[in-house]
Amino acid sequence: MCGIVAYIGPREAYPVILKGLKRLEYRGYDSSGVALLNGDLNVYKKKGKVAELEEMLVGKDVHSNIGIGHTRWATHGEPNDRNAHPHISASGKLAMIHNGIIENYSQLKQDLLRKGYTFKSDTDTEVLLNFIEDIKENNECPLEEAVRIALKRIVGAYVIVLIDQEHPDTLITARKGSPLVIGIGKNEHFLASDASPIIEYTKEVVYVNDYELAIIKADELILKNLGNERQTPFITKLDMELAAIEKGGYDHFMLKEIFEQPQTIHDCLRGRLDAESGSITMSGVTKYAEQIKNANRIVMVACGTSWHAGLVAEYIFEELCRINVEVEYASEFRYRNPVINKGDVIIAISQSGETADTLVAIENAKSKGAIILGVVNVVGSSIARISDAGAYTHAGPEIGVASTKAFTAQLAVLTMIALKIGYEKGTLSQERYLQLVRELDAIPEKVSTVLLQAENIKKLAEKYKDASNCLYLGRGYNFPVALEGALKLKEISYIHAEGYPAAEMKHGPIALVDEALPVIFIATKDSYHEKVLSNMQEIKARKGKVIAIINEGDEQSIALADDVIVVPEADEILSPMLSCIPLQLLAYHIGLAKGFDVDKPRNLAKSVTVE
Repeated sequence: MCGIVAYIGPREAYPVILKGLKRLEYRGYDSSGVALLNGDLNVYKKKGKVAELEEMLVGKDVHSNIGIGHTRWATHGEPNDRNAHPHISASGKLAMIHNGIIENYSQLKQDLLRKGYTFKSDTDTEVLLNFIEDIKENNECPLEEAVRIALKRIVGAYVIVLIDQEHPDTLITARKGSPLVIGIGKNEHFLASDASPIIEYTKEVVYVNDYELAIIKADELILKNLGNERQTPFITKLDMELAAIEKGGYDHFMLKEIFEQPQTIHDCLRGRLDAESGSITMSGVTKYAEQIKNANRIVMVACGTSWHAGLVAEYIFEELCRINVEVEYASEFRYRNPVINKGDVIIAISQSGETADTLVAIENAKSKGAIILGVVNVVGSSIARISDAGAYTHAGPEIGVASTKAFTAQLAVLTMIALKIGYEKGTLSQERYLQLVRELDAIPEKVSTVLLQAENIKKLAEKYKDASNCLYLGRGYNFPVALEGALKLKEISYIHAEGYPAAEMKHGPIALVDEALPVIFIATKDSYHEKVLSNMQEIKARKGKVIAIINEGDEQSIALADDVIVVPEADEILSPMLSCIPLQLLAYHIGLAKGFDVDKPRNLAKSVTVE
């Protein structure tokens, strides 16, 4: 969740770290801080966003060629100055930043209190730091060895980076369960939670694996496991451009990413789907095609927006492939002792590829003989590495905390997998297969058409921005879109919203309906359309305000709705990739109309690497 940045080399460290923290703010923005070493070890930290730290440091001497920085999503201890990172050890000689959670910190803290240690914060991070220093002093060992001993005794997830006043030419870092990338420059190294702070300086990176520790100097990178055995760093070339992590003229990353979707869906399909020949080429899927075709069941594990993508895919796979599909919250699946049989197929869906609950869930499933397919966006991420096969979504960096383009890219990938398996299995006729391939190929252009509705949606946002509650209703393939639309509104505008299958509305939620309640229907023309119209009438009979996502020429819906948003017609299997777009824009514009920071909604962060 938190974002970490560090630098060692000939440059001034502070500007590199500050710019990196701004690029990582999507991972947390409760507080931020830096530690810089230039003879003295100076630590500066501040509650709030990185801009507040930057303002605090105006006029300060921040000269240094080595430093660490952190932007926080609070876990242990409320967001304030003293709980912000970096933390300083009892001796004042060590500073550390940390991403993750130390589960047995309370026991460690009690042991340290009995030894006379005092603590300035409420964090598990300060406990771990003093635990490391205590080992170092009692064993008279190097810091590297103290870190190794400490990490063998803690329970939890971490990326830690330490700076040592007594060794001003060295950074020490280690990882388990949270991401860490090391950028390799000319006699310099850059450390970060992801590649976005690094891409400006180098495209050569090393992704640190779990249970690895790195000792880093300006001109040297030593990688070891916790058994003190040297590891050979595997250097990867970044496939990312700087422009991808800039706003590009848009007011917000969220708006940019919504409008990027015609291109990101096209990039997802490119090189895989050939509408002219009717072929779908996915090498990661082909390798396990027989096992997938013969699987008794597919289990999709995910969290948040990715879980909603899995729900859409459940309908698609069962329809096209005739395989039983279950969609599970990864956070529940990992603890439930689920029945997993050898040959079951687990599809892990994650934008970041680092989602902690999803990662642990698939590790457990893999140990029981399941085949793991990963559908992730970030190349080289943990889920991508642990999966047997899968497919990248190629959506590019998603900086806005509320996921938008990742959702449609996930749907595109999952649809291609289902089409390929269904056709090869024979549960999907050639005629239907070719029709869906051609329609899928046309989706990017249709998304461009939906985006032309942006000004109309902005006006609707002004009309409904003062609502206290909203209800989102859909059926079939568009029921998960209702869930996703409600989630977006909650995340961005802080308006309470619920998504329901439209037919279930009368089993409870209809009690909420009055003249003040906006009810958003996904009412595109599909096999459920007549039923949805009946549900709309039930809302109108109780004076609810109906906003309908419809297809061109749907006079029945227009007659019932207070407001409509028109999207192009598409096969019902593909319609979620269109019907979700207006809901993203509606959430964006309502949040903006209410004066909120839509890129950094309160209490949220991207890339959830803690439980």
